Amino acid sequence: MSTERGEQVAIDTSYTTIHTLGRQNGNKGRQLRYMEEDGRFPVVFQKSSGDWIPYLMDIFTTLVEIRWRVMLLIFSLSYILTWLFFGLWYWLIAYVHGDIDNADNKPCVDNVRGFTGAFMFSVETQATIGYGYRGITENCIVAIILVTVQDIFSCVLDTIVIGIVAAKMASARKRAQTVGFSKSAVVNLRDRVLCLSWRLGDFRGNHILEGVARAQLIHYVKQPRGSIVISYKDLEIQNQDIVLATPATIIHKLKPGSPLYSLGPDKLLGDNFELVVSFTYTGDSTGILHQTRASYTAGDIRWGQRFQDMLKLGKKHYKVDYALFNETTWVPVPMLSAEQYEKRRHPAEGSQFHGQVLTSVMRNRQTYQVNSDITEEVMQQTYL
Repeated sequence: MSTERGEQVAIDTSYTTIHTLGRQNGNKGRQLRYMEEDGRFPVVFQKSSGDWIPYLMDIFTTLVEIRWRVMLLIFSLSYILTWLFFGLWYWLIAYVHGDIDNADNKPCVDNVRGFTGAFMFSVETQATIGYGYRGITENCIVAIILVTVQDIFSCVLDTIVIGIVAAKMASARKRAQTVGFSKSAVVNLRDRVLCLSWRLGDFRGNHILEGVARAQLIHYVKQPRGSIVISYKDLEIQNQDIVLATPATIIHKLKPGSPLYSLGPDKLLGDNFELVVSFTYTGDSTGILHQTRASYTAGDIRWGQRFQDMLKLGKKHYKVDYALFNETTWVPVPMLSAEQYEKRRHPAEGSQFHGQVLTSVMRNRQTYQVNSDITEEVMQQTYL
């Protein structure tokens, strides 16, 4: 977030614990999101010198979280460097014992007469190749101890490498990519109540054991002095506990107490907020806890639409058409905020007006009169 001159604006943290967000001069036309659509946070930590020490103390987690190419490079170098290190020691032992200059001397390691032979013996020992051409003898106790140390080190290194690769392949981030939210959220009527809803689906064949859905509204408020306050408020969700056997629709009712209760379609695009949704669940294949995240801005919310039906009943199975996962259709919905809609449905005491409430809506430069008291949840499109 920046001013018109491109300067960064400080965010007041007196109300809540938040991160300071900013955008560079080249991003003046783009609003920086609190969280990207794929669930990643555009946050960069500026570290002081010495802050890399915690990463070394928790080296296992560090190696699990780094990229595959970096991890493979580190593992390859670890093996090559250890082969060179122990090969150098074998060469030193052979040099001190006189195996290099004197061919008639009883060697510490058979057929090791130079550094190349010592390096090959180190590779064969650590990789347990066992060609049979080079081998340790009883002539040098130091060489026997060195082989024992290399064997123990090889077992430890292989355990670390296999553990990190297995943990990285079973990473929760990969499983989270197969569980996703719809690209947009919709506002429509359910049982005479305006509701904000979005879809959640599992794109894999195996089903999730259980999961909990959450939603949080991130609201940006600019103060007179230029500081920006980011407030957080949890949204109440109907049926948070979900077994995701089929795609589910997450529903938040726009009722008193909701931070979106007074927000109508005319003010929707003008308000500066972001809806952050998450689904924390346990996979049935691995039993590992995963989390899928997404966010919706005001431009991602479609007023007066509903998701198309994607579940069909077959002879033996329920059929889910994921091609319709993000598809929506228009339905007649009052172009009012939930607060205004409730006031018109329940007029004040003493009012003599009991007829239908008509709302003027502008579509394609024409004015339509829409009945605000709509009772059916699923209807065909009446106008575009």
